[in-house]
Amino acid sequence: MISIKDLNVEVEGSKVLKNFNLTIEPGTIHAIMGPNGSGKSTLSKVIARHPDYEVISGEIKMDKDFSQIELLDLDPDEVSLNGVFLANQYPVEIPGVTNLDFLHSAFNNHCKFQGADEISRDEFEQMALEKIKEVNLSPSFLYRGLNDGFSGGEKKRNEILQMLLLNPQFSIFDETDSGLDIDSLKTVCECLNKSKSPEKSFLLITHYKRILDFIKPDYIHILKDGAIQKTGGIDLADELEEKGYEGI
Repeated sequence: MISIKDLNVEVEGSKVLKNFNLTIEPGTIHAIMGPNGSGKSTLSKVIARHPDYEVISGEIKMDKDFSQIELLDLDPDEVSLNGVFLANQYPVEIPGVTNLDFLHSAFNNHCKFQGADEISRDEFEQMALEKIKEVNLSPSFLYRGLNDGFSGGEKKRNEILQMLLLNPQFSIFDETDSGLDIDSLKTVCECLNKSKSPEKSFLLITHYKRILDFIKPDYIHILKDGAIQKTGGIDLADELEEKGYEGI
């Protein structure tokens, strides 16, 4: 479970999240929608412990190994190692570091943290070659620089490949649907749907209803002025399409 309580966050002196509260139970999918500047992406960055966001007060706790850990006490790499995955809206490019080497290093770091044996590059390569089929990317993408020259859709599918290999407990998708054509969107959603399990939870951050046509969230939250203004089921997305944020 992820429990966010009374979270207040400032960015460059302006308060963006204001007494924000949200509980995400295992096995559930939550979607957050809201106008530009409402705090959606800020929330994802704060959970992942991006250093540019100043937490004034509040807590973000995660159930882990029959206890709770405070994510706000951790560095970004420690948050990842404890099972939190963030698919960025704009994945970074790292020329000179192959996708395969990056993924192999990340995978082995997680193995080491969990007390499991690390695996060789050859073993990991075979695993990655199987997983990359699920995201409909050519195997050649494993041997290119990380996201170097990838299209927007290819970058997003590569993020999903990372999720499939790391197998996180809690995954956040920050406007993953932004800029995707319909085929890429379907691929991303199919992979996410296949990843669902009673132990995992997901948070989708989006502007648009179309991703919710492929992934049915258990809850939809409308975020405005730094706080959740309304929560409902899938019908809330239909209402939003009809009335807009001001109408709701």
